[in-house]
Amino acid sequence: MTADVWLPIPPDEIEGLPEGPEYRFWNGAEEFPADPADCAFYVVPYMKPSPLCVRPLGRMSNVQVVQTLSAGIDHVEPGLGRLPAGVRLCNARGVHEASTGELTLALILASLRGIPDFVRAQDRGEWLGGFRPALADKNVLIVGYGSIGEAIEDRLVPFEVARVARVARSERTTARGPVHPLTELPALLPQADVVILSTPLNETTRGLAGADFLSRMKDGALLVNVARGPVVDTKALLAELETGRITAALDVTDPEPLAREHPLWRAPGVLISPHVGGPTSAFLPRAKRLLVDQLNRYVNREPLRNVILTTGASTG
Repeated sequence: MTADVWLPIPPDEIEGLPEGPEYRFWNGAEEFPADPADCAFYVVPYMKPSPLCVRPLGRMSNVQVVQTLSAGIDHVEPGLGRLPAGVRLCNARGVHEASTGELTLALILASLRGIPDFVRAQDRGEWLGGFRPALADKNVLIVGYGSIGEAIEDRLVPFEVARVARVARSERTTARGPVHPLTELPALLPQADVVILSTPLNETTRGLAGADFLSRMKDGALLVNVARGPVVDTKALLAELETGRITAALDVTDPEPLAREHPLWRAPGVLISPHVGGPTSAFLPRAKRLLVDQLNRYVNREPLRNVILTTGASTG
């Protein structure tokens, strides 16, 4: 049985790793740290391009676990077909909720209260007063109610919002209230003052916020995307923004990164942050805790956390 573990964090910086495996540091360098065929547990480099992340997969003939340090797995999906059957793919549930929840609230508050306008006015030495929308008393719709969606609602509670509606792939009931299925989105969108996208990117959600979705948003509503850029149809969003009917706060875009000349930079009513929902000081402590827990489970042959799929398994 192979025993190499590839880590994108130097192993001597992670306390509590179990004895037994041979730990190899690889964070996307051109040269692999060892023969990929000897890797049993591959931790995917964080915030690296998809082609780099999947580059070793075709040679990992004995890998048993692929662990991402992101909530999404779309960057490794293109390489899953190169893996043998039975490989468990795990995501980083529990790592990014705090940071992404914080940024979501920051984007909402900055957009509603006009913080970008104040920053520009400060650069001009201009005192820019006036009334601005508050988050209090607003109806909020969260589209994508996994652990990050829940964390966002946790942070909305103190802001005295009027109502939070939740949408996910499957209908269910939570302690805070019902989670509606995606089929009910058309009826829920016109009621929301703030629409938050926190879905994974898959074939169901790609282009979800297209022309029809956006046209159903109420006049003056704010769209917040902390999911993945392709969840929103950029062309359709630009058309709506140009009318001034809705506004947007985007931590992710399509394409990404945005070229300097892309019209989204200059569209009215849009606030853009450069995909910074996850990379904060909160990331490393939580990522290390996850890896220590997962690797101890792996070595002790205990069930792993956050298993999203197993290669070669039927999805029917």
